[in-house]
Parts: sequence; C-alpha cells; structure tokens
Amino acid sequence: MAEPSVKYATTSDGVGIAFADTGGDGVPVVYMRGSPFTHVQLEWRETSFNFWFDHMFARRRLITFDCRGCGLSDRDVGEVSVEAFGRDIAAVADKLGLDSLALFAGQADGMAAISFAADNPERVSRLILRDTYADGARFFEIPQVKAFLSMMENDWDMFTTTLAHYVVGWGTLAATEYVEFLRAVCTQEQALAFFQDYVMSADTSDDLPRITQPTLVLSHKNVAIPDFDTVRNLAARLPNAELVVLEGTWGQPGDNSPVMEAALDRLLGDAPTAIETEPAVPAIGSLVTILFTDIEGSTALTQELGDAGARELFREHERITREALAAHGGSEVKTMGDGFMISFGSAAGALDCAIAIQRALAEGEVKVRIGLNAGEPIAEEEPDGRGDLFGTSVILAARIAAQAKGGEILASNVVRELVAGRGFLFSDQGERVLRGFEDPVRVYEVSWQG
Repeated sequence: MAEPSVKYATTSDGVGIAFADTGGDGVPVVYMRGSPFTHVQLEWRETSFNFWFDHMFARRRLITFDCRGCGLSDRDVGEVSVEAFGRDIAAVADKLGLDSLALFAGQADGMAAISFAADNPERVSRLILRDTYADGARFFEIPQVKAFLSMMENDWDMFTTTLAHYVVGWGTLAATEYVEFLRAVCTQEQALAFFQDYVMSADTSDDLPRITQPTLVLSHKNVAIPDFDTVRNLAARLPNAELVVLEGTWGQPGDNSPVMEAALDRLLGDAPTAIETEPAVPAIGSLVTILFTDIEGSTALTQELGDAGARELFREHERITREALAAHGGSEVKTMGDGFMISFGSAAGALDCAIAIQRALAEGEVKVRIGLNAGEPIAEEEPDGRGDLFGTSVILAARIAAQAKGGEILASNVVRELVAGRGFLFSDQGERVLRGFEDPVRVYEVSWQG
C-alpha cells in the first residue's frame, strides 16, 4: 500500500500529535505500536510493519500515531504520563470524528490504552493488547528487562542491534532495517528518559477490572519482555478478555497470520465471506489447545437404529461441531466417524466451542464426550495434504475425552490455568490414572448448562 499522508492533531494541553489514517470501512482501529520506538512515517517503509498491515489490516481502517515525545509528534513536552498519553489518543480521535473505535496497543503503550479504555467505555468499543503489562515497576523486575535496560544505558549500538534481532530474527533483512529504524526514531537519552521517568512509575493495575469491553490479549511465546506470566496475569484480571498465545515475536508474524486474523475477526466482527479451505498446520512448537469429541455409545446406536438411522444422527453431530468450530476459531484436524479432533490457537475459543456443542446437542439423542488439553504438539502434513498433530499433548487430550461421560466436558489443569479469570466454571474431578501416563493426571469438569 502507498504510504498514507501524515497529519496533525492538537491535544487539550497544546501538544502536536502526528498521525496517519489508511481510510477504509469497518471498525476504525487506532494503533499504538510501542513507544518510544515509533515513527508514523518511517514505519511504513519497514518490512515487519508492512507484513502486519498486509495480513491483518489491509481490509480495515488503521490509524497510527506517535505519542508525545516520540516520532514526528512534538518532542519537547512537559508531562509524560498515562493521562498525557490519553490526551494524545483523544486528540487523534477527535480530529477524525471517531465516536467509537477499537484501541490496539503494544508493549509500554498498553498502560495508556488500558487507562483510556477504562475511562472512556463509550468511546473504546474493543481493546487489543499485544505483549503488554499494567505495572511498570513490576515489569522492571523481570530479569530480561533488567538486562536490556543495562544495555540501553551502557551501549546504545549494542542495545539497538540486539533488540532488533530479538524482535525480528537473526540474519534477516528485516532485522537490518529495524536496527536502522530504531536508531533513526529515538536517541539513547530519549529512550532512557521514557523508561526511567515514565514506565517505571506508571501503574494501571487498578483499571483492569473496570474494562468491560471485549478485549483481545496477545502473547508471543518467545517474548520475555514482558514474559508470558505477566501477560497471562493481566488477561486474568480483565473481565471480558480472550488470551491468544502466538509463536515467535511481534516482529515475526508469519506463522501466526491465520490465528491472528481469526482472533481479530472474532473481536471486530468483520470477517470476510468464508471460503472453505483446508485447516492450516500449526507451527512446530506453538501452543495449541486440542479438543476431542466422541459420541457416547455409537456402536449401540448403530445396532439400535441401523446404519442409515445412526448415520443421520451422526451427521447432525458433524454439522453442529463444524458450525461451532468455525464460530470459535477452530481447525478441524480430522474426523474419526464418531468424533472429531480439533485444534485452537486460543484455550478460551476451544472451551467456548465445547460449550456450544454440548448446548446444541442437549435435547437430542446423541450425547458427546469432550476432552481438552493444551500443549506443543508435533505438526505434520499428511500425503493427502491435510495436517495432523501428534505427541503427548494430543494423546492426553484423547485420554481425557475418554474419561468423560456423555454430555460432559473435561479439561486438563493447563487449560484451566490458561483461561483463569475468564468466567469459565471448573469443578475438580480429582486425579485419574490414564493409560500410557506414569503419573496420575488431575482433570476438571467444565460447567456449560448455565
């Protein structure tokens, strides 16, 4: 896409804020990329940013801007705070006449987005947080953050080189571009002042419970600034959040494109007309939630109803299952005649799918057992081109499903922890000895009747 023109908005305290607007239809997404390393003009010439735009926002209206003190916005400003950055967001939204918007923020900018969304629920309809945190002081307790800050203080060239390769990947053209970008948009003194004077003292933890808007929390598995526990704990304190765990880092979005697109489609409600395609094979090492369904007493049903009668019932199960997995971002890995194996990039999406299946089948003759587990399965492509998943995490999901009764949903503790704070109700069913596993496994029943 051609570079959008840079325009300016003025805040209530007189600060000039540079922004760019791609135009387009749908929910306007106001994007805070991650201060202080932003530049509303130069970022459009950077490979990793363009990849994000092409795959996630090409059919959406995206508005980017530089917060005060950053990029092309006024640099010599007095107050730099969560509240001040909120005035920057408001200025851009006012200039464009946006009464309702989705706010997307990464890294340190997440704190300002959290505060603004909590204070302006009528204006921020949806919130997207990428690898972010709510408490700056606690963020600086993370060992990797301490190491990066020390490097920033003592060797700026080493810091920018290391950060660029950490974010984008070693030995890539995009990393070389990003080194140049970092050095062009921010000086050592500006970066130190931003983190020491602003980030270290900012804390929006108390705002989290006030955010009732639908929220998407993205955590890249290979990012340690912040680490996964920090992001997961943030998601757990948000009343209406979905946590999606992605492979790699925010500068390497390639393997995550289908997962990201599905998550954004669910949140923004602007998915294009569906085109039936084969499910993508998850990247090796990516965190996947695996769901198995199994029709209880399928053999007895076939004997009672005959092949044709039983097949009619099974087709209804297949229809309901496929509608549910499509609605909640699942990928059909395979069907086994009387059951399905489905993968999800989001544990919450998997549980929502399981609940939808049980509710749809509640009044019918078919009763289904459902089991869920999350892990890092081995992904392989079969000779016919379809993807399949293998490994301990898959076997455990199947064993858990076998423990369920018809109409039950059982999940592992890993799944329960991934959705902590999301409103799902679990009851501890104790430890079970499962075939092929040396140690007993604790399982939880998921409530779905409410």
